[in-house]
Amino acid sequence: MNETVCPKCGADRINDFFYKFKTCPTCGHHFRMEPRERIAYLVDANTFIEFSANLRSLNPIELDGYEEKLSEAEAKAMMKDAVITGMCEIDGKPAVLGLMSFNFMGGSMGSVVGEKITRALLKGADEKLPVIIYTTSGGARMQEGVFSLMQMAKTSAAAAELDKAGIPFFVVACDPTTGGVTASFAMLADVILAEPDALIGFAGPRVIEGTIRQSLPPGFQRAEFQLEKGFVDIIAPRSEQKQILSMLMELHKKRE
Repeated sequence: MNETVCPKCGADRINDFFYKFKTCPTCGHHFRMEPRERIAYLVDANTFIEFSANLRSLNPIELDGYEEKLSEAEAKAMMKDAVITGMCEIDGKPAVLGLMSFNFMGGSMGSVVGEKITRALLKGADEKLPVIIYTTSGGARMQEGVFSLMQMAKTSAAAAELDKAGIPFFVVACDPTTGGVTASFAMLADVILAEPDALIGFAGPRVIEGTIRQSLPPGFQRAEFQLEKGFVDIIAPRSEQKQILSMLMELHKKRE
């Protein structure tokens, strides 16, 4: 598929807005984005400093072929795992930032993803800085068995420590945010933003329809549906995210 042609409206007009935000200038459809592309439009120039950059997944249950899959995913996503974390400034306001990549094995949460997100949350608590995480994931990385499932509890405990410290936590749910990520830290933020039309849920619509043997309502599990049901707080187009996050950080700032 030609990524410059909108799958929603068929428009193929390319302009600076599309290249900056990967958003259709005609209908507003949001194409999927990679972490480095997001940093370019979100973070103040030259302020992103990555940490925990050298963590790599092992093969804890000695699954045949897993090392090869990890190597393929690293080459495809040009990342060492499915999330990058770092310090940054957004409109001059310091923050801890984490960004997931669906290109790395479907954004699955294995031991490294759980560890990096946990470290990001605890760094925010230690340094009294707001934490922002962009989520996009198919859920737990089953190639790591129970070690992957443990990350749900681990990241949730870290989010609780951040809350106990009174430090704000913001999530931007991108397409798709599903599985164990949705079931853990992604729904524990103080404010949950969502990109337009993002799929947000635990099991996907086809699985649910097959289980309950009923047709689902139009737009089920899309960001707008979840906003109506109270699962997300704000629909945030990419062109507005920097402004919205800056405002939220200012509103949640502790007053001396």
